[in-house]
Amino acid sequence: MNLANKLTIFRIILVPIMVIIPFLGIQGDVWGIPISCLIIDLIFIIASITDKLDGYIARSRNQVTTFGKFLDPLADKILVLTAMIMLVEMGRLPAWIPVIVLAREFIVSGYRLIAVEKGGKVIAASVWGKMKTVTQMIAIILAFVDINAFGKCFTGELTGVSLGLNLVVTLMMIIQTIATIFSGYEYLKDGKELFKDC
Repeated sequence: MNLANKLTIFRIILVPIMVIIPFLGIQGDVWGIPISCLIIDLIFIIASITDKLDGYIARSRNQVTTFGKFLDPLADKILVLTAMIMLVEMGRLPAWIPVIVLAREFIVSGYRLIAVEKGGKVIAASVWGKMKTVTQMIAIILAFVDINAFGKCFTGELTGVSLGLNLVVTLMMIIQTIATIFSGYEYLKDGKELFKDC
């Protein structure tokens, strides 16, 4: 197994570790942010770095494999959706956001299965897809250090750093949700010839 695939597997292993952290009863906080949230955030950041690193290594060393093509996008989805579900459980994110992300992933995965079966072309990531990825990562990283719920910045209860952080998280989450919807639409629009026999 090459290094790129090992990094992908490592990313998947980090996910259950992330999930276990809240159950360890870690006490204390730093500037009002629970230490457990900081640890989860650090794990998420490391996992996100391996996402970029494994792709770079695979391409630069000509180590792109079928196993990697299958596992890498799967590892990304597991990581992002797990983090979002954890944020929902913490009361920091409304459930409709990960529901939209999950629905988009099912649609795109279904499209890819049909494309493979019919020998269709693989659609390259659009600007919406790239925007989704970047804003999603930033939003999740910041959401773990934002102790306030999504959208609280609009209630007038927050001031200073708390207001600024919550505003950035809220806007990033909204942008990534819009980008998620449009990137899913791009897949369906560009792949509509696959459904001509429907």
